[in-house]
Amino acid sequence: MRRVLPYVLLVVLAAGYGFARTRDDDGGGRPTAAGGGVARVVRAVDGDTIVVSRDGGRTEERVRYIGVDTPETVKPDTPVQCFGKRASAFNHRLVDGREVRLVLDAEARDRFGRLLAYVYRTDDGRFVNAELMRGGYARTLTIAPNVRHAGQFRTLAAEARRAGRGLWSACER
Repeated sequence: MRRVLPYVLLVVLAAGYGFARTRDDDGGGRPTAAGGGVARVVRAVDGDTIVVSRDGGRTEERVRYIGVDTPETVKPDTPVQCFGKRASAFNHRLVDGREVRLVLDAEARDRFGRLLAYVYRTDDGRFVNAELMRGGYARTLTIAPNVRHAGQFRTLAAEARRAGRGLWSACER
């Protein structure tokens, strides 16, 4: 038995390693946990939330972009905010009907059960979260521990504000 035990442990460890390596990762080798991977955008809900389809259309899920906050357009009991409709329209143009890659950070879901993700278009690699910041359609929303791109988003928001792009000229006076 003592001779067999090390081999059994080796097999168990190898199997666990193989499982971890087959999960989706963020391109840097870090596993994203269940929920990341490729999906098709069914529709943009507003400027920072989408509905995606996976499993050949059998599963739909709400995805909230990490690190960005666009003006409200569909929040119950909240009036449509300045530049909200334009942010939502821009998000529709960016992602509706497209295949995207979802990359998770430290926490996979918010308190509403939405998947939290960095979203990349698969056809051209555009980083959707960053595009919203760059165009002035969003402000930063940093909620630890999901902070992988927080510095990048702060820089993009500051550049958009200095240039007076988007909500920075329409809403900030």
